[in-house]
Amino acid sequence: MANQTLHKAKQEKNDEFYTQLPDIENELKHYREHFEGKVILCNCDDPYESNFFKYFAMNFNFLKLKKLIATCYKGSPVSGEQLSLFDVKDIDTNEGKDPHKIEITEVDDENKDGAFDLSDVEYLIKNKKNVLTLLKGDGDFRSAECIELLKEADIVVTNPPFSLFREYVAQLMEYDKKFIIIGNQNAITYKEVFPLLKDNKMWLGYKNGDMSFTVPDYYEEKKVRFWIDEMGQKWRSMGNIAWFTNLDHKKRHEELYLCREYSPEKYPKYDNYDAINVDKTLDIPCDYDGIMGVPVTFLDKHNPDQFEIVDANNYMIPYRGGGTAGIAHHITINGKNIYRRILIKRKDSDKK
Repeated sequence: MANQTLHKAKQEKNDEFYTQLPDIENELKHYREHFEGKVILCNCDDPYESNFFKYFAMNFNFLKLKKLIATCYKGSPVSGEQLSLFDVKDIDTNEGKDPHKIEITEVDDENKDGAFDLSDVEYLIKNKKNVLTLLKGDGDFRSAECIELLKEADIVVTNPPFSLFREYVAQLMEYDKKFIIIGNQNAITYKEVFPLLKDNKMWLGYKNGDMSFTVPDYYEEKKVRFWIDEMGQKWRSMGNIAWFTNLDHKKRHEELYLCREYSPEKYPKYDNYDAINVDKTLDIPCDYDGIMGVPVTFLDKHNPDQFEIVDANNYMIPYRGGGTAGIAHHITINGKNIYRRILIKRKDSDKK
């Protein structure tokens, strides 16, 4: 039943987005020190097709991984059809349609060409026993079998279904896993996600914003940010994509330089929240110590040593006169709704 929900969600919500290798490489290079000696799990990734699996398989020795696991759910619509990383159709997996997993613990130079590459991984899959095996269940990340693989993993790296993002993150937290995953920036203000950002249990990665994905043939055409290339492959790009992680990285500790000065005229207060409005991250005043409402995109520049995240504008918020406003979906200025805001405050160490 869970797998039916997963498959239905992916199709009905156009939820099947396939991350490109350059995007993966550009992000994961900032976490290399975290991977050594670790078990990596890609549990939303068909090993036949996934560029996440491809990245870790190609760099298995360079990253000094202990083990790489990738799983495929039953009925994956692109298995053996999209990226086609390996010619392994002779293996009895119903042409990749049955749920399966690949577990790699070593990558040797099997073809003796002096390099470790996908041809060596393909040799492993074709010729080594128990590298590729069928799963007993349906391959859904919520299944008991996949949860056992999750327990074994040290770090989870994947692009989970956007429509199941809340549930996926909740599972990672339940099993106390390290992770690097892709999501929509709108997830920042989910009631299940924002408290994790607020409490520094999760934060944004390096690259956030615009990203392009390949999508399956059934994906319905869009008027914008959609195209079909010369090979007939459908593409979709979005400008609000984010990497979410709980692995530390250097960008998270870069201090945001502030040069604007506060004035009541430039920074009006909200009608229903004791805070000033800041329309752009770069406009955060350097001399204001109270609460400020900033765009959600601020989190891309958030340094937990410089700012405290206080709240988001779709949570319980206090009136200036006392009491609470209940669940407030909007904060307002002169009665006009203001788009989503993250409410922040400068740390004491930054006060002048």
